[in-house]
Amino acid sequence: MTSAVSDQRLPEEKSPPAAPTRLPLYLTLAYVVLIIYASLYPFKPWRDFGVSPLAFLEAPWPRFWTGFDLGINIAAYVPLGFLLALALRQVMGRWSAALLGLVLGSLLSFCLECLQSWLPSRVPSNVDLGCNALGATLGAMVAAYAGKRIFRRIVQLQREALAPIPYAEFGLVLLGIWLLTQLSPETVLFGAGDLRSVFGLTPAVPYAAPSFFVLETGVIACNSLAIGLFARTLLNDRRMPYRTLAMFMFLGLFIRTMGAAVLVTPQDALSWLTPGARLGLLIGGLLLWLMLLLPATLRVTLAGAALMAGTTLVNLTPPNPYSEAALAAWRQGHFLNFNGLTRWMASLWPFVTLPYLIALGRRL
Repeated sequence: MTSAVSDQRLPEEKSPPAAPTRLPLYLTLAYVVLIIYASLYPFKPWRDFGVSPLAFLEAPWPRFWTGFDLGINIAAYVPLGFLLALALRQVMGRWSAALLGLVLGSLLSFCLECLQSWLPSRVPSNVDLGCNALGATLGAMVAAYAGKRIFRRIVQLQREALAPIPYAEFGLVLLGIWLLTQLSPETVLFGAGDLRSVFGLTPAVPYAAPSFFVLETGVIACNSLAIGLFARTLLNDRRMPYRTLAMFMFLGLFIRTMGAAVLVTPQDALSWLTPGARLGLLIGGLLLWLMLLLPATLRVTLAGAALMAGTTLVNLTPPNPYSEAALAAWRQGHFLNFNGLTRWMASLWPFVTLPYLIALGRRL
């Protein structure tokens, strides 16, 4: 009897069902937004040139092209095909998911190429479409062959690292987006939610060294506290994750340093390390160390309050004229699209994160 029962349970023990996770879906949606932005920026001026949006399909092979351009167009859609197939893998078979993933990736590229027909700064290309479709196909094939194993690994890491709270995967994506915003060297360190550039508003407070020092310190302290408490809420409660949080904050500083070094000049790699930044990091770190001892619900509440305070202060902080002069050359360079993307993400991030924190606080 015991042997029979063991034989019946053996298959279940070998292949336990994977718990559902929305992380592939969230990553897919985020990457689709990234592709749309990169393909249509600057989104103006829309004009009708009297040419059919399908005319690019009959265009001859372009006279000027490079292997780098072809490689970039292929590589950009490999993650899209992979993520689409991985997300669809949860509701259908692996080959059906791969086929639908490459179809959806190719369809997205086709629609974006058609829309580029109305943008004078963009040039629709059948070669780009072919390269994008090839990239989506490669990504979908990788998901078909290794997607199940990768999916199980994602679930395992999620169980080990993330707390069992509602929509933890979405919170993880928000933290990843916050890390990307640190690549923009023109914003205040850890600062987010500046709407003045979005609406074309002028700074309410004129620049003066003493007031800038105070506001910069407040922005960095509030956002350090908010980000740290937010990350702590997503982590598993097995131990006090001081080391993990410290590594995460240092990762944000490292990304900021590398962004300034690559996008501006190596000499400006540590331009963010101002007296206000040092004091703000110190104050924020001490407050975070103390507030990690609080209950989860109170931590989420304080994270939301610190995020609102930091967002308010960043909209009062005037731009630093020294940073403005150092970034003038970069703004006119080839990273204009990237600059706009990171600036928009930084501007909107708090207004997406705050509702998430409010909803999360009600569920804890």
